[in-house]
Amino acid sequence: MNIPRSAISFFANSSYLARDVLRPLSHIMACWELTWDYERDKYLEEDGSYASLLNELLKELETVSPPARYHDSEDRLAEYVKEHLRWPISKIDGHWVGADYESMIEQGAFHDLNEHDLTLAAAGRIRAARAQGQKHFDQMEPSHRRMLAAVLSIILFRRTPDR
Repeated sequence: MNIPRSAISFFANSSYLARDVLRPLSHIMACWELTWDYERDKYLEEDGSYASLLNELLKELETVSPPARYHDSEDRLAEYVKEHLRWPISKIDGHWVGADYESMIEQGAFHDLNEHDLTLAAAGRIRAARAQGQKHFDQMEPSHRRMLAAVLSIILFRRTPDR
């Protein structure tokens, strides 16, 4: 199942998106605030801002078929960290323990060619939120919103030119 048009509408004119996704990257590009362009149905692209990369990512997410279990994509990233970086982490009762989950995903992403698993995880998290009746990023349960934001931040960081 693809996410037709829903990726853009899921993030449209969000109150939390800039703060949760872009502000952590403000040390790279200082302009982290977003303005929604109602005529073009996307974020207004400004020089020195992540808006262009974010708009591209949202369009890309519309073409991604989310996996049935988005955690599988995140698990592959964590497994890489465990096996190749030798972090003392393990999965117990469906939860990774031994390190901060966001850090595991971030470090595992260095092996994620073209952000494949990260993109699948993001699409899966959007689908899961929508299945729970959360039709917009701002409506997500806070801990799930924080994790989706972290995945998006990691993708955008990796796609930042000349960082």
